[in-house]
Amino acid sequence: MIGKLSGRIDYRGADHVLIDVRGVGYMVYCNERTLAGLPGVGEAVALYTDLLVREDLLQLFGFTSLVEKEWHRLLMSVQGIGAKASMAILGTLGADGVSRAIALGDWNAVKAAKGIGPKTAQRVVIELKDKAPTVMAMAGAAPVVSETDNESVEVIEAPIVAPSGAAQSEALSALGNLGYAPGEAASAVAEAAGADPSADTTTLIKAALKLLAPKG
Repeated sequence: MIGKLSGRIDYRGADHVLIDVRGVGYMVYCNERTLAGLPGVGEAVALYTDLLVREDLLQLFGFTSLVEKEWHRLLMSVQGIGAKASMAILGTLGADGVSRAIALGDWNAVKAAKGIGPKTAQRVVIELKDKAPTVMAMAGAAPVVSETDNESVEVIEAPIVAPSGAAQSEALSALGNLGYAPGEAASAVAEAAGADPSADTTTLIKAALKLLAPKG
């Protein structure tokens, strides 16, 4: 299984890039959002990858973060969601948007992706809502130094959950320690983060607690 590639971009297509890794070229398919954020031809790049294996086809899909890759893997586990649909959802919402939509049960946001109907969107939310807290709790990625063509190239990878991944992770942990169930904690943190994407841990916890407080 090829889990990550570090090299230089040889070619950029409409839905893929060709990455040269020490003289071997790998064709890696990416969603629109990921592709738009990649560097130009000849520049260094590092992508987490997922290999799709079929009888007559081998395809590599690339992601800028482990959270994006994990959501791709989970989306593919839902009936009616193939690689194309998964990439459409991630391309429309981004990894953080998928986390927020599923944690909040917002199937309309999922439906906004090309080719995703209402029933499929509802199925995605229902089947994956319990998985959202675990994915949201994944910490942000650190800079990685990788060697390409015998050169040391510093590759700064995208944050796992932009822009406040670490804060969301810490807030989820704190709410869990207070006795809140993972699902309700994730929903509250996602809503709080959506209202203030730049909020720090303390701010997120306070906002989430207000949302979790009994009404009336």
